[in-house]
Amino acid sequence: MTTHTQPRTASGPVVRDGRDSRWEAHRTERRQQLVEAALKAIRQHGAGVGMDEIAAQAGTSKTVLYRHLGDRAGLYGAVVAAVDETVLGDLGAASQHGTDALAKIQAMVHSYLSLVERDPEIYRFVMTRPLETTEGDPDDPVHRITDRVSEQLTGAIRTHLEQHGRADEADLLAPAWGHGIVGLVRATADHVLTSTSTTRLGVDDATHAVIELIRPALAGESTR
Repeated sequence: MTTHTQPRTASGPVVRDGRDSRWEAHRTERRQQLVEAALKAIRQHGAGVGMDEIAAQAGTSKTVLYRHLGDRAGLYGAVVAAVDETVLGDLGAASQHGTDALAKIQAMVHSYLSLVERDPEIYRFVMTRPLETTEGDPDDPVHRITDRVSEQLTGAIRTHLEQHGRADEADLLAPAWGHGIVGLVRATADHVLTSTSTTRLGVDDATHAVIELIRPALAGESTR
């Protein structure tokens, strides 16, 4: 029988049966399958999807969902983690767009808004927190996503300011602008989703509107 020895404890080494590792891998795979089923159910039934509908999509029971994902808050966290991975992957690719900071930011804004347009119900689900998860909570999954996106924007802005003789302002402006742009883009995304068909902005126009507001700040000189 294959065993894997873990670090020693006060009572001696912890021996892990190889079957435990295989079972853990199975649980991880099953969890991923259930999250994929949840994403499909959200797209089909909307952000207010119920656990029954997700279980039906997965071809299983709510009991199995609860076993692998916990309650609705647990499901929410798992879905947000999957979305987080997609968002950051796309933004990371967009951030490689050219060397100009404004071009990088424009590509990242366009990428984010494209995701919202492509998956509006997933976006609504992520932004509609269950009762167990509140905005402002340091463990809030949405807060973690926005922080990581802000960090990418902050890096691009900091480099831009340093390259244009404003290094003394970078520590103040870069993080404030990075977080501010995230808030602006989220508000723009909400506007796009809630606007009527006659006033709805496309992704290109919405991106242009955001960038036109940002452009003067990045092109300007220090007023201090």
